[in-house]
Amino acid sequence: LALVVALGIVLAGPTVGQQAASPARFITVSSTTSTTDSGLFTHILPIFQAKMGIEVRVVSQGTGQALDTGRRGDADVVFVHARAQELKFVEDGFGVERKAVMYNDFVLIGPKVDPAGVKGTRDIVAALKAVQAKASLFISRGDKSGTHAAELNLWKAAGIDIETTKGPWYREIGQGMGAALNMASAQNGYVLSDRATWLNFRNRGDLDIVVEGDRRLFNQYGVILVNPAKHPHVKAADGQVFIDWITSPEGQKAISDYRIGGASLFFPNATQPGA
Repeated sequence: LALVVALGIVLAGPTVGQQAASPARFITVSSTTSTTDSGLFTHILPIFQAKMGIEVRVVSQGTGQALDTGRRGDADVVFVHARAQELKFVEDGFGVERKAVMYNDFVLIGPKVDPAGVKGTRDIVAALKAVQAKASLFISRGDKSGTHAAELNLWKAAGIDIETTKGPWYREIGQGMGAALNMASAQNGYVLSDRATWLNFRNRGDLDIVVEGDRRLFNQYGVILVNPAKHPHVKAADGQVFIDWITSPEGQKAISDYRIGGASLFFPNATQPGA
């Protein structure tokens, strides 16, 4: 009984004269789902926190939603992959400065039986034309994410107005990359994915990469501090520490060191002009 009572005293909290520990430093980063689904953040954020003493709390969303979160001031930093939207975010005064961080590429995923007959090709525009012509099942994220924006741009490049030509073969799910891949796996459909999320995806079923290597599949990521002049509560100093670290040689090396099965998922390019 004495032991139980003593334990109860310990668990009750600080005794008179003691001070409770101060809250840990943290920032909120609204980021595209691929940085989470790929496992990248699980790899790099503990390195950052151990070095800087700042916890990073991630809000994982499609790029459009992540930028909206920044516009509302509900994040300190946004880390996304839709360059035109990022530059507009800064131009409109919601962000301080956009900095390039890393890149990878998109890949077209599809069933191994390949009903559209595109497997092994490198022309994404020709592949999408074949998918549409044969009304092969295509899963679209439909969530205003960076990947969704890239997909819509590719349909446009193929000369296809997807809004007017889509039929039952084209399914918009309004969800993230993981959910889109799961649906494609369950229904043997085609889907555009960032390579990093695909490499970390386990429920592949009969899916495989069918088109890759087209320069139009390039996928650049940028990071932006939410403007404290617009939202004074933004943790600008600690947010800038994160940005400076992830674009520093140490942060870039942490990104480069993240691999699955020996394959690199992201390629740092913070020093590349115009990235």
